[in-house]
Amino acid sequence: MKKVAFICVHNSCRSQIAEALGKHLAADVFESYSAGTETKPQINGDAVRLMKKLYGIDMEKSQYSKTFDKIPAPDIAISMGCDVGCPYIGREFDDNWELPDPTGESDEAFIRVIGKIEDNILKLKNRFDT
Repeated sequence: MKKVAFICVHNSCRSQIAEALGKHLAADVFESYSAGTETKPQINGDAVRLMKKLYGIDMEKSQYSKTFDKIPAPDIAISMGCDVGCPYIGREFDDNWELPDPTGESDEAFIRVIGKIEDNILKLKNRFDT
């Protein structure tokens, strides 16, 4: 089974959402991991709250902020977006989803980003599932 890594600088918001949705929507097709080049003490509280509300997923139960060297070597590495500076992980990214960081924004901004991540996860699942 392919390993997919979702990468942000801090591994506290978009990449964590992608890991959670990957596990929720595509665990039968690929393994999902998230990481950053730096860490935060906790996952973004708005992301945690909205993922619980929208999907019933408690990201704090099984996920935490970690660096790229703490996950298995991925077959595919996806950048969440380089609007805050693209992290270097020792290899080129296979894709860049170019998602804005919703940290500090409204719930509506978060929900838009979460929806785009869900769409991208489902497209990735379909790509591997054929």
